[in-house]
Amino acid sequence: MIRRVAVLSDIHGVLPALEAVLAEPDVRAADRIVLTGDIAAGPLPVQTLDLLDSLGERALWISGNADRELVQDEPSPDPVSAWAAGRLRPEQTARLAALPAGAELEIEGLGRVLFCHATPRDDEEIVLVDSRAARWAEVMAAVDEGVGTVVCGHTHMPYARIAHGRMVVNPGSVGMPYGRPGAHWALLGPGVELRRTPYDYAAACARIAAESAFPGAAEWADAYVNARASAEEAIGVFGPLDGRGA
Repeated sequence: MIRRVAVLSDIHGVLPALEAVLAEPDVRAADRIVLTGDIAAGPLPVQTLDLLDSLGERALWISGNADRELVQDEPSPDPVSAWAAGRLRPEQTARLAALPAGAELEIEGLGRVLFCHATPRDDEEIVLVDSRAARWAEVMAAVDEGVGTVVCGHTHMPYARIAHGRMVVNPGSVGMPYGRPGAHWALLGPGVELRRTPYDYAAACARIAAESAFPGAAEWADAYVNARASAEEAIGVFGPLDGRGA
């Protein structure tokens, strides 16, 4: 049984944010680091994947919708994803293509924990902290009853809540947070802790603008590193996608 697990989600190729989290003492000391998808689709994809690869077997990689879009035949409609896809080395593309959609670990104090990107059944579905009970029942219907905790990402907003007797955790986004700046992540075992790592946002934006060849990298970094979109705005956009009001 594993004692401590650090969960990093939605890094989106923001290397300075990832470096800040990996420098955290509790991340350095964690038995495992789980990456719950959307790893490289951003301004510094190659460097981000190289750094994560250096973690070796301690890291458990899970695919997100943006990772899937990086390796599909059709270019992604997201400009930064389409650009990033053309920058990856062949072995990086192959690794992303082979990632599982989910994985399970047994963690001290939590028991069986299922990790996925958006929901256990789909890498693009929307569930939010305030999604209705029927929605949670629907997306968790196929999860084994022995799983007591489900960890997901995708919506870039951290929360922990109980839904139908299960703990559901979203660590938020390392690289593209909504609500407030900082690299958001979670520490599991024996409980659940939502964490946020502040770092030098101005320096990160300057570095991304200097080191990324993505057109508009400076504007992209300013918007996402500084979390210009509030959580309330994000919920306003994502809310209708969870079927509320249907």
